[in-house]
Order: sequence, then structure tokens, then C-alpha cells
Amino acid sequence: MSEGKLGWGVLATGGIARVFTQDLLAHGHRVAAVGSRTLAAAESFARPFEIPRAYGSYEELVADPVVDVVYIATPHNFHAANAALALENGKHVLVEKAFTLNETQAREITGLGQRHQLLVMEAMWTRFLPHMEHVRSFIRDGRVGEVRSVHADHTQRLPSDAKHRINNPHLAGGALLDLGIYPISFAFDMLGRPAQMQACATFKDSGVDASVATIFRHTNGGISTTYSSSETRGPNAATVLGTDGRIEIAATWYAPAKVTLYDPDNKLVEEFDQPVTGRGMQYQAAEVERLLRDGKTASTLMPPEESVAIMATMDDIRSTIGLRYPDE
Repeated sequence: MSEGKLGWGVLATGGIARVFTQDLLAHGHRVAAVGSRTLAAAESFARPFEIPRAYGSYEELVADPVVDVVYIATPHNFHAANAALALENGKHVLVEKAFTLNETQAREITGLGQRHQLLVMEAMWTRFLPHMEHVRSFIRDGRVGEVRSVHADHTQRLPSDAKHRINNPHLAGGALLDLGIYPISFAFDMLGRPAQMQACATFKDSGVDASVATIFRHTNGGISTTYSSSETRGPNAATVLGTDGRIEIAATWYAPAKVTLYDPDNKLVEEFDQPVTGRGMQYQAAEVERLLRDGKTASTLMPPEESVAIMATMDDIRSTIGLRYPDE
């Protein structure tokens, strides 16, 4: 449970902001204010959560002295501008994934945070979940030998309405930034940055990507594969293969899930299945508060430079599949 000393400001009032706020309040974190593009939307969001301050502009939110950290929950193509606004007003930022639209924006935001000596972290909440730490501990302890490959999918059957955000190129919609970011970030976490990349995709009539598949060869020689789709629901499972065993993460692997360790003869060795209250987004907030309490501005679990590297890889994927957003 949080001590509730830091004041969180929630920037934007969509579905992900609501889930994040629920998890924060359920675990003792203090949500001091919320900001939206209209005062009515901010007040409607604030009311059921009993958030004391609601603002009809993002500028008012980041100017409030009771706000210490701003959670950026707008669509991807607004992340950089919103994060810059908060940083220029002296606020630490937790920025929803995908971190930005591209590598250039990611470098600008992380550089701005460094210049102002403020925390900048990507809200890749999966990395901070207990089962993911257990996966990393299996690898650190040599339980699977040398990791040779990682395989993960993130596949959902999302709305097909052309007006929906996921299908709108002007809001950086599509499978890659919304869904593909999860398995790609997971591959980075397990094997490091890719040295070589292959990718292919299918597209919707609106111009956004409907599905994306990648093959990475990483700097340590390991290989990873990912598949993401916004129009077909798949197993949403992940596997880590090593020379002395394998780790399987059950559906839905990027949310709290069961982890199973097998030996080379396919015998069950160990299982980990820790119950988590809510969706589990409180763990990333706890990391932010721990870092600030310790006088640090960068997490070793989700370092700013890795968020930049991931966006560079996403740029390479988009270049390969021929995807460009109108605002670029």
C-alpha cells in the first residue's frame, strides 16, 4: 500500500485512465486532480472517485502545485506534447504505452526529463507485475539455461467501426502501437535490443495496420517472434525457451497470469500464480513512488533509454510494412 504522500494528476479521462485510477485508489495512492479537454468531462470522471480537483484543460492540471506526478492517458499521437507540457511545469510523468509516436519524440521527452531532473517512465504496466518478476528470476537463476527464443502474441477482436480510435490513422490507431507494443517490449525485456528485424502486416481500409508479425534476432543471438492483431482473438500466451527448460505464461500473459516452468524432458518443475487485486496497474505507480522517494528519476525495469530503443524498433517495423501516420 502507498503512503499517499505524492499527489497524482490524471491527464485525460478515457477507459485506461479509469482503470488506472481505480487501481491507485484501491492501494492507497492519492489522486489529487484530473484534467480533461472540458470541465464537464473532468468533473464527471472525478465525481465517483471523489477526486478533489477537476480541470477543464491540461494546462490547469499541470500547473496545480498539489500535483507531483502526471499520468498521461491520451492517444499515442498526443503523448509527447502532453508529457512535454507536464515536464515544463515541473511534474514527473508516467506516460502510457506506446511511449510516443516515434523515436524522435521519445528522445525529446526523455531528454527534457533529464534536463529538468524529472522522472520520465513508460507505463508498460506488465513489466511490474509479480508474475513477470518471477519469470525474470527463473532466468537470472539459470533455471532454463541460456534463453534461445521468446514467442508471444497479443490478439484481440476490437471494434471495426471506422470512427473508433483503434481504426483512426489520425489517432495513430492500428495493431502495432496498441497491441504489438506488449510482445515487442517483452522481447526486449527477455533478450535485449534486436540486431536484425523482419516484419509483415495486413491493413484495414482506413489505412491502419490490422495485424503485424515480427521476427527479431537479438544482439545476444536469441530469436523472438511476435504477432499482434486487432481483428482476431488468439491464445494471448507467451513462451520463453532455454537450453535447460522453458517458461510458459498462460493467457492473458501481459496481465496477471500463471507461470509454469518445465524441464528439458517436458516435466513440470514449478508453478507461480499470485492473485492480484484489480488489473495490477498499481505496481507501476508503486515503482514511480519508490524511485522518487529514493531520489531517482529512472527505473531499471523500464529505463527511459529502453523506451527510446523500443520506439526506434517500432519505427523500423513501420518502415518495413509501409505504415506512416498523418501527423508525422
